[in-house]
Amino acid sequence: METDLTAAYDRCRELHKRHGRTYYLATRLLPAWKRRHVHALYGFTRYADEIVDRTEDLPPAERAALLDRWASQFVAGLHGAPVDDPLLPAVLHTIAVFDLDRDDFASFLKSMAMDLTVTAYPTYDHLLDYMEGSAAVIGTMMLPILGSSDPVAAREPARQLGFAFQLTNFIRDVAEDLDRGRTYLPDEDMAKFGVTREELAEARARGRVTPRIRELIEYEVTRAQAHYAAAAPGITMLAPASQACMRTAYALYGGILDEVAAQDYDVFVRRALVPQRRRMAVAARALLSSTGTPVVIPGPTIQPESR
Repeated sequence: METDLTAAYDRCRELHKRHGRTYYLATRLLPAWKRRHVHALYGFTRYADEIVDRTEDLPPAERAALLDRWASQFVAGLHGAPVDDPLLPAVLHTIAVFDLDRDDFASFLKSMAMDLTVTAYPTYDHLLDYMEGSAAVIGTMMLPILGSSDPVAAREPARQLGFAFQLTNFIRDVAEDLDRGRTYLPDEDMAKFGVTREELAEARARGRVTPRIRELIEYEVTRAQAHYAAAAPGITMLAPASQACMRTAYALYGGILDEVAAQDYDVFVRRALVPQRRRMAVAARALLSSTGTPVVIPGPTIQPESR
């Protein structure tokens, strides 16, 4: 059994290393005993995401069935049934060790199922409902592993950090999501700047944004920055051994927004990436920072209407 569990944790770590470079680097700053549990949560979320996004040649009903079978196996494992899966034993072990809230996992799987049928969001509130399961709950899943001096007070900043990270991904990956037939830019925001899906598709084909799309992306960046601002107080509430990790993740994800701004909010000309030299410098600076050092909120002053 222990060999299977070790192999499952190794599988989760491999997924994390391959697909989550930014967060994987940050995770290396955690104490060794915590890392595998973070890898397990990443492996769970990534594997579900791959069922949704890497099976695009299959009809939606078959993709939904794949996700449902895997989710059912996970739920059965929560109730003590034997699990024949390459990574779920690690996830189930992590849930048991930290007594993680099972409802967070159900909420996450619900949002993953939405990606099979929902291709656009009318308003930001609709997008927030989706991100509650796809992002905010990941923050609350992580909190018991990271540890906190005040878990109740740290919960909302943890949720906000989940929102901030996912919005950053949505902004960076507009082109990739368009290729999958999805937009995570709310319809009401596009209408505010006079942007249509046809304009997005044409700009994607040209590899360059229009002035209206540039304004839209800048607006979404300020919205993401508001979530970073709301998340910032939570970093210093974390256990001292976890602060360097999350300070690094916070700075590196925020750095993606800086890169988007540096390329004049053109998300089609290239995928915004934080250069490797800066990534290593950020990690070193976080490791050397004293416990309780506040994080620097990315970007300019936040617009009051952003959430």
